Amino acid sequence: MTTVLRRITFVIVIIAIWEVISKLQFFPTFMFPPLIIPNDPGGVTVIKTLITGILSGQILEATGITLGRLLIGFFIAVILGLTFGFLIARYKWVDDTLGFFVTALQSIPSIVWFPLAIVWFGLGNVAILFIVAIGATWTMTVNSSAGFKNVPSIYIDAARTLGASGTHLVRTVIIPASVPHIISGLRVAWAFAWRAIMAGELLGAAGGLGHLLDLGRSIQAMDLVLSIMIVIGIIGTIIDNQVFLRMERSVSRRWGLGT
Repeated sequence: MTTVLRRITFVIVIIAIWEVISKLQFFPTFMFPPLIIPNDPGGVTVIKTLITGILSGQILEATGITLGRLLIGFFIAVILGLTFGFLIARYKWVDDTLGFFVTALQSIPSIVWFPLAIVWFGLGNVAILFIVAIGATWTMTVNSSAGFKNVPSIYIDAARTLGASGTHLVRTVIIPASVPHIISGLRVAWAFAWRAIMAGELLGAAGGLGHLLDLGRSIQAMDLVLSIMIVIGIIGTIIDNQVFLRMERSVSRRWGLGT
């Protein structure tokens, strides 16, 4: 309860500071719009724009488009990352070649791939999916390979003594023992996927939250920009706390790591 109160108090303080700066009009209203209380009767506020966008369906439709692209790209990245990670951990020659290559690719921001994506796939959903997948795959690969490499050899030896081998060994021993690293990889890859899809939608995709951000920039409607940022922050917080954090806690308890 204390943590909740601290967070609520912190948010209230941030809102109050923002409102004061807006009311003092150090910046024009269109550049620094108020969050809740309009500077002029009937004036714009971020919350008003957010509610209007939700009720009109504009923000909900854009959110649905973005999440659809995000989930597909993230799913592709997870499959590729787990596959590459297993191969890197299983075969030394793959680690020496692909493993080295992945380390180099991980340092390249996903937005750098956008010109190639446009040339290869054109401006559209395929290009965005490519950017999202490429942005999350390498992080997922690094984390999953670390998890597979760090499976205690005694687990594998014991399973082989009991007759486990091949896919059965992978499914019943290697993957379960690697779950903590895999979940950490999922969490980080999700964050990278969010960044990638926002960059892709800002630069060229029709529809989506990134497109609304670019629209707000072009018409100098910072209230729209800030309302979209709030939506992104809320979605990110919900996913992180209700999905990944719960998964981590569940794994910690299962493996005897809980506090």
